[in-house]
Amino acid sequence: MAITNIRPNMEHWQARVDLAAAFRWTARFNMHEGVANHFSLAINEDGTRFLMNPNQHHFARINASDLIEVDANDPDALTGPDAPDPTAWGLHGGIHRACPHARCVMHVHSIFATVLASLADSRLPPIDQNCATFFNRYVIDDGYGGLAFEDEGARCAALLTDPKQKVMIMGNHGVLVIGDTVADTFNRLYYFERAAETYIRALQTGQPLRVLSDEIAEKTAEELEAYPEQDVRHLQELKAILDGEGDPYAT
Repeated sequence: MAITNIRPNMEHWQARVDLAAAFRWTARFNMHEGVANHFSLAINEDGTRFLMNPNQHHFARINASDLIEVDANDPDALTGPDAPDPTAWGLHGGIHRACPHARCVMHVHSIFATVLASLADSRLPPIDQNCATFFNRYVIDDGYGGLAFEDEGARCAALLTDPKQKVMIMGNHGVLVIGDTVADTFNRLYYFERAAETYIRALQTGQPLRVLSDEIAEKTAEELEAYPEQDVRHLQELKAILDGEGDPYAT
C-alpha cells in the first residue's frame, strides 16, 4: 500500500516525495557519500529557489518533509537552524543562479564516476549502449580548486552553458548531473554510473576496446533521448518498491 502524506500543507509535495525516493535509492545503489553530497530541485521559474537535503543527513534516512527550501539570492541563507551545508550552497546555489535550464542538480562521489574523474584522460568512450548515451553530452572540469564553496560553485556553473551537456565529470572530485525533473536527472545519474563502471572494468582487462563510431554513438544517444518515459517509469518502479516495503520516505 502506498504511503500517505502526513504533511498535507507542505508545498511542492510530489517533488519532495520524488526527491526523497532518489536519495533513498542513491544510498541503496551505493552511490552516496555518507552525510555528504547533495541533490537540489528548482521550485520557481528562474530556478533560484530550490529544495535540498538538510545539512549532514544520511541519504538513507531522508524523508520528503525533511527537505529544506533555499533561496540562492538570499545572503542570509547560511544562517539559522535550517542552513544548508556551505559547499551545497556554493555548488548548487551557483548552478541554480547561473543555469536556469538546470532544474534538478545531483552531485555524488559515486565510485566508478569518481575513478573516471581521477584519470588523466576522463573522457568516456562509447564502448557500449550506456556509454553511447553520453556521447557529446558531458563536459569535463579539469580545474578542481578545493571544496565547492561559492567561488568554486560559480566556476563550475560557467561550464554548463550548453543545455545539451547534462553531465559534468568533475576532475579529481566526482560527477554532477542536471536535468528537467527528479526522474530525468536520477535516471541520467544511474546510467552514467553504470556506463562508467563498464568502461573502468573494460580497462581493467587490458584488452583493446571496441569503440563505436561517432556516427553510431550519436545515433544511439539521440534514440535514447527520444525513448518514451523510461525515466518516469524507472522512478515510479523504485517508489513502488519503497512503498511495498513500508519505507517512510514519503512522509
